[in-house]
Amino acid sequence: MKKKKLTPFTVISTIILLLLTVLFIFPFYWILTGAFKSQPDTIVIPPQWWPKMPTMENFERLVVQNPALQWMWNSVFISLATMLLVCVTSSLAGYVLAKKRFYGQRILFAIFIAAMALPKQVVLVPLVRIVNFLGIHDTLAAVILPLIGWPFGVFLMKQFSENIPTELLESAKIDGCGEVRTFWNVAFPIVKPGFAALAIFTFINSWNDYFMQLVMLTSRQNLTISLGVATMQAEMATDYGLIMAGAAMAAVPIVAVFLVFQKSFTQGITMGAVKG
Repeated sequence: MKKKKLTPFTVISTIILLLLTVLFIFPFYWILTGAFKSQPDTIVIPPQWWPKMPTMENFERLVVQNPALQWMWNSVFISLATMLLVCVTSSLAGYVLAKKRFYGQRILFAIFIAAMALPKQVVLVPLVRIVNFLGIHDTLAAVILPLIGWPFGVFLMKQFSENIPTELLESAKIDGCGEVRTFWNVAFPIVKPGFAALAIFTFINSWNDYFMQLVMLTSRQNLTISLGVATMQAEMATDYGLIMAGAAMAAVPIVAVFLVFQKSFTQGITMGAVKG
């Protein structure tokens, strides 16, 4: 094989990419190493770039003195339940908006687009009143239910559903397939990359939704890992080693989800980028 000739542009772009990689990875490195440092070592000046005496004390105190495992379970349950419900409702709604014709279809889709520009703070008061009316405040359901109707999910799946050939849907109807069977056997295999991309987007969005969790959850046992780590910050003194251990624990699921679904995520984003 003929080797590519190095050009100044290639060298400069490679150096820039390496610098950006180090810049983005460094916070994770600092959190991970800080989790294994004692409290004096986390605040020493000059800083220790690597723990001289690694210790598991921070993780032990995180689990023993705080319900960290319960916080982690709450975060995982909220994110997985939200991901499943959003993907199901968004894929069905996107399919209907893309391939069905009914009165008010364009108006309904325009409402979804407009809702994407609406910040959560605007609808916070109505959401809290509805949650209190239903009697589910300070429960995990209070965080999950408001996130199910995600306009971005409907928009994304609608764009993927546009690629479904109408001829295939008509052939399925001629063969006697109902709406549910047609969607599952014909439409879903085509929009599966978008479904996978939406699953990752939803999981990450739900996991990082600190604002909604802060408003809806109050009791210590029902907190998520993000809220739990925030409660460990004291007014006069902060145990940085303990906080970094909690932050490292909170980062593990996000990294794992991305690594597992990286191929589907990349494929979904690529397909979504070339839609006409």
